[in-house]
Amino acid sequence: MSELLLIRHGETEWSRDGRHTSWTDLPLTAAGEEQARALRPLLTHRRIAAVRVSPMARARRTAELAGLDGARTDDGLREWDYGGYEGVSTPDIQRERPDWFLFTDGTVPGPDGHPGESPEEVGARADAVLARVLPLLAADDGDVALVAHAHFLRVLTARRLGLPPSAGALFTFGTGAVGILGTEHDRPAVVAWNAR
Repeated sequence: MSELLLIRHGETEWSRDGRHTSWTDLPLTAAGEEQARALRPLLTHRRIAAVRVSPMARARRTAELAGLDGARTDDGLREWDYGGYEGVSTPDIQRERPDWFLFTDGTVPGPDGHPGESPEEVGARADAVLARVLPLLAADDGDVALVAHAHFLRVLTARRLGLPPSAGALFTFGTGAVGILGTEHDRPAVVAWNAR
């Protein structure tokens, strides 16, 4: 059975520093480029039928360096819109909102065009992405690779497993890492996580 390969982009300056990054299009660091290249041995032996990538340069560059040819951009794979928390770290947010947690509280509005997203809004976007890629998996012509961002992929994982968007909190996801979603007894299951 074909599997869904979830690939988090390599390290950027802000991911290294723990700053929320959605629409700010930062390049990979040198370490991030090396992380992306290091994915090649994990992926070359797999039969990959389709590659979908976030529109952000950090995800597209990761796909390129990992050797994933024929990638098509899917705007639904963009990162959680952090609104007013763009570029801000969780500890800095919690100085003003001590109990704040992204996966339950969402974000606050940011500048024009970036209203922020709730967990439910990100979950609905993940459901839409899954609706587009599940027929590709069902065709069983090969795996489907999604190259995107940590928080979005964590929510997508929760939704694929039939969990609420807030359950994405259960799946930490390092830069330049791979998660594999497959099935067991015809039910969605995590096959591997944070593989490098």
